[in-house]
Amino acid sequence: METIDFAKGGGIVPVVVQDHETLDVLMLAYMNEDAWEATRKTGKAHYFSRSRDKLWLKGEESGHVQEVREMLVDCDNDTLILKVVQHGGGACHMGYRTCFFRRDTGADWEICAEKVFDPEEVYNK
Repeated sequence: METIDFAKGGGIVPVVVQDHETLDVLMLAYMNEDAWEATRKTGKAHYFSRSRDKLWLKGEESGHVQEVREMLVDCDNDTLILKVVQHGGGACHMGYRTCFFRRDTGADWEICAEKVFDPEEVYNK
């Protein structure tokens, strides 16, 4: 079995998260070894939050968990792709299905998606 090279990135690796069926990119996150092991053990996506400096289960607050269907590693063993079933409608904490909801128009960034949930309600802000 391949070993994920966490050392190369200072203890973390980037993770591209895709919808298992549509292959839409939902988000980019990071994993450390603890997140990797928790994900493999539970089948639910766990990540390492660089801003909070801690392990987190995706959806622990919102209920929008990611059920992992497939995990792939790149040729250098330092980047992962997770193919997931996104529960709860959206992966983005701003209320969109994907974190990539803005497109470059040449002059500005335009929102190119509809919100699928109200973050004020989901996160009790």
